[in-house]
Amino acid sequence: MRLGVLTGMTSTPGRRVGGPQDFQEDWHSSIEKIRIAEQLGYEMVVVPESWQLSALPWLSVIALNTSTIHIGTSIVNVFSRSAAALAEEYSTLELISGGRMMLGIGAASSLVAEDMHGIRFERPLRRIREYTEIFKMLIRGERLHYTGEIFQLDRGFRILYDRPREDVPVWIGALTPKSLRQCGEIADGIMPVHWPTSQMAQLRGYLREGAESAGRDPMEVTIAPHTPIFVFDGQNDEQTLWEAKRPLENYINRMGNFYHEMMTRTGWADEVRAVQAAWENERDRDAAIAGISDRMVREIQVLGTMPEVKERLRERAENGADLQIVYMPKGTPAEAGKALEEFISA
Repeated sequence: MRLGVLTGMTSTPGRRVGGPQDFQEDWHSSIEKIRIAEQLGYEMVVVPESWQLSALPWLSVIALNTSTIHIGTSIVNVFSRSAAALAEEYSTLELISGGRMMLGIGAASSLVAEDMHGIRFERPLRRIREYTEIFKMLIRGERLHYTGEIFQLDRGFRILYDRPREDVPVWIGALTPKSLRQCGEIADGIMPVHWPTSQMAQLRGYLREGAESAGRDPMEVTIAPHTPIFVFDGQNDEQTLWEAKRPLENYINRMGNFYHEMMTRTGWADEVRAVQAAWENERDRDAAIAGISDRMVREIQVLGTMPEVKERLRERAENGADLQIVYMPKGTPAEAGKALEEFISA
């Protein structure tokens, strides 16, 4: 079973800046935990970026403090930087890391694109396609002659450096049927958030449709779902179950349409309606969280006693999750390391 880990950083330890699941912490502690993950055999560490701290300087710090683990973003959006800007950044990161980088991209939302960066949120799928193609051309060292529907670039610019390798994989955050099929056409990997365990095969089916239309092998696309883990300790299990439901409520009510539409498509229409109604009518977050059934949260998240968590991780892998991205455990590096060791021994 293959695992990666997601972790962020902040200059204000203990302060919640990352939303319902606070995976951000003092960067020195994060580096210690990442080194432990690397020693344990975790294949990749990915870094989030939304509207807080930039992911890219953090990638450099990780690259300088590790030697084998692959490093990427989950995700940076395709509206805040040009594809060429990211190709320049990643060319440098490839040199620092010795060729261990992965670019994780996605559309984000109109709130981030327009209200943070002042860029019109238009044609996100097409933009992701052209962005990927431009990035790949520059990483390969080709002259940039590109004619797309959004970008027309014909001055022949190149990025010249002593390449550790000729390609950097691009993984895409996607959820809608159209975006999943496009991933099958153009992506090296896909990073879905809150994707149900029982429907990994359906996810591969969407990828297969896109891959076959492009003449690709669908197995070339790595399925790397975010996999939040909540461990029951026998003392605060009801509170832990509640905490596992909180991010689902947040994504349904405050993270745009993609997530609640995906949850509706994958079998949770009743819960989605209940969660939205509680929030829209009373702004009652507790009532909204209560609208998430135990069955729903157990299908989407990984939770239970440690033996149950390990069984659930194995089940997700058997269903088609190639590399599961777990969230860095809280606590000291020693405490996090103990949990990481348990997870990867599943």
